[in-house]
Amino acid sequence: MTKYICKFILWCIGWHYEGAPPADKKYIVISVPHTSMMDFILGWLHFRSVGIKTIIFIKKELFFFPLGILLKALGAKPVNRGRGALGLIEQVIYHFEKNDEFIVCITPEGTRNLVKKWKRGFYFIAEKANVPVYLGKLDYKRKIATVGQTKFMPSGDVEKDFDFIRNYYKNENPTPKHAEKFTFDFV
Repeated sequence: MTKYICKFILWCIGWHYEGAPPADKKYIVISVPHTSMMDFILGWLHFRSVGIKTIIFIKKELFFFPLGILLKALGAKPVNRGRGALGLIEQVIYHFEKNDEFIVCITPEGTRNLVKKWKRGFYFIAEKANVPVYLGKLDYKRKIATVGQTKFMPSGDVEKDFDFIRNYYKNENPTPKHAEKFTFDFV
């Protein structure tokens, strides 16, 4: 039922999902660009509209009442980024090892503000958990979302793999909600 409600909502606002969802049971989706809280909402609607139940890790500070209840209902999990906490990479790898099916969505920018250096945790999680990375995108100009068109397994050569990712997004050229908060010239 949720699938059809999400499809209807997306149809009402003019958005659609392009392509087929991944068939893998365990993987990471990186969602690019991330410049607005709407990215979370649109991403969630698109994932659910094609039957993907992804987990999104969000800083634990946002899990206050009543927002925390809503975030948990939407499949978000709090992550402790403080000193002494088990690192995010280890927390996510634990979930991959513990579950037969586990899909996590990560925004490599790590924030909605302009950054020139992407977080690389998703890469190391995929490498250590031996799961593929799918390159997802939200395009506000064309009003489309995709996941599953392009995937890769980390090769161990971080620079080469990040060149591949950078070139993919430059070629796809998705339009962010706030263009001033995104660049394809990341490292």
